[in-house]
This record gives sequence, structure tokens and C-alpha cells, in this order.
Amino acid sequence: MSLFDQFKEQIKGQNLRLVFPEGEDSRVLRAAVELAAEGLVHPIVLGDTSAIQAVAKERDLTLDQIEIIDLALVADSQKERMAQAIVERRNGKTDEKTAYKWLKDVNYFGTMLVQLGDADGMVSGASHPTGDTVRPALQLIKTAPGSRRISGAFIMQKGDQRFVFADCAINIDIDAETMAQIAVQSARTAKVFGIDPKMAMLSFSTKGSAKAEQVDKVVQATKLAKELAPELADKIDGDLQFDAAVVERVAQAKAPDSAVAGQANVFVFPSLEAGNIGYKIAQRLGGFEAIGPILQGLAKPVSDLSRGASKDDVVKVAIITAAQALAQR
Repeated sequence: MSLFDQFKEQIKGQNLRLVFPEGEDSRVLRAAVELAAEGLVHPIVLGDTSAIQAVAKERDLTLDQIEIIDLALVADSQKERMAQAIVERRNGKTDEKTAYKWLKDVNYFGTMLVQLGDADGMVSGASHPTGDTVRPALQLIKTAPGSRRISGAFIMQKGDQRFVFADCAINIDIDAETMAQIAVQSARTAKVFGIDPKMAMLSFSTKGSAKAEQVDKVVQATKLAKELAPELADKIDGDLQFDAAVVERVAQAKAPDSAVAGQANVFVFPSLEAGNIGYKIAQRLGGFEAIGPILQGLAKPVSDLSRGASKDDVVKVAIITAAQALAQR
């Protein structure tokens, strides 16, 4: 059974409510209709009602199972409730006037639906840059307990092979503490995807074979990750080069005492450039499907699409988001 077939079985009939702020986008609307038709989620799409209906007519879509929220038609009482919740959530950093302004933006409105429990998760980014999705989530939903940063992971899948790569999308400058948090977050993501995590903290050095500040960072991050999640201590190791992490023969030569080397399935990169380049090499030259980015570390699930996403990509990310929401229940 494929990953998505597993998730479909889990989420079907659970009445998980996902909000799609870009309801006027044909890809998003088609995905929402498909998800509803299969009984996987209850889609809430945001946008101008007339524009959404025009897209549906052009694409011959039936909107009977789709909940549409037109921000121009939202009741004053609901806006007031949401604005007050924003002011309270921001703890004095945002005044009421700014809160009402934010609620005119579909991403802020959608994020507040999630924060208030009116939706279980949000999927956006098909026609917005990453910052427009992530910023409201950080300001209003905020990070999960124990997390000070969020990060972006990809599930890399080919046949029966399934790996987690992180951080490939969010943090540009990664220090030891951030890398440790990314490792713990990635372990949780791995478990959601049915992966028993064995985490390699990647470097250009294996067990001190090279001396540099960059290597010291990875060694320190490994120590911190074990302190953050003692239950995972025997499943985290670093510093490890990629070949030592995945090839048993190389692991025996370079890190014979490691419980992770040669069998790692979660790869924590020491910088965003390494992670981003790494997953794209695996995708384009290695033939792996890259599923994500999956935002890690938020208190509630929000997913960021690529602006080049297809309808099928939206469906897949929505299924992942719903699975995350179900896991959080």
C-alpha cells in the first residue's frame, strides 16, 4: 500500500476541516472538489463567490460539498470575534485596527480559522510566496511547545524507499541549537509517515575526520538533540557524511560503532543550501518523488505549496496536512 493510500484510509470519514485560502485558483478548487468527493476532508475555500463559481463553471466542477467563505460577506460579529482573538493572541503587539486589516487577507483569515479551531489545518502557497503563508502562522498559531523555530522537511520516496530530508525550505542560517530542534521535529514527522527514525546529522566529516567550526556545530547539535529528546538518543548520530549514513560498507569503515550509520532514514542538513540542493539532486537525478515542504514545529498544521504546484500536488499536500491534524488529535 502506498503512503497516500495509507493516509487516505486514516483520514477518510474523520470530518477533518481544511481551509484553502486560494479558492479562486483552478488547481486549488479542483483539488478541493476531488478531496470532498472522496470523503477525505471537508474543504473550506476562501475567495470571491462569483469568481469561484466562474472557475467551477469553466472546469465543470460541482461545488455542493465545498464550503465557500467570501471575506466581503463575513458577518461583523465574526470579524469582531476574530479581531479580538488576534489582539489577545499577539499580546499587545497588534492593535485592533491592524487586526481588522489582517482579516482582509485570505492567509491571515485562514490562519485564524485554524487557530480558533474552526479548521483543522490550512493549505496555501499555490499563488502566494512562502512568506505569505508562514508569517501569519508564526504570528498567530506560533510554534509548538518545545520548539523555538519552524523548519521545512521533504519526504523523499521511490518505490519502497522513504526518507526525511530537513531543513530544505525555511532556515537560512542554522546554528547548533536550531539544527538540534530540526532533528527532533523531523523525528516526529518521520513517525507520522510510518518511518522509525534513524537520524543522521550530516557534515563533510565523519566522526571527526575533518576539523572545522562547521563540524563542531554538527557535533554540538547532535549532543543537544539527544538532550532535547532522550528517548531518541540511540537513534541520532553525527557528525556523519552522507555515504557513511546510508552505505553499510562505508559505515563499517568510517563509523563502526554507530547505531545509525549505514541505515539512516532521516537526514538533517547543516545548512539550508545543503538541504535544498540535496533534495533536488535526489529528486532530479535520483528519481525520488519529493513530497513537501512539510512545515514542522507549528502548534497546528499549516502547509506551504510551491507556486508551480499541480492539482495533484495540492491533493497530496492536503492529505498530508489532514494526516498531521489527525495525529495531533
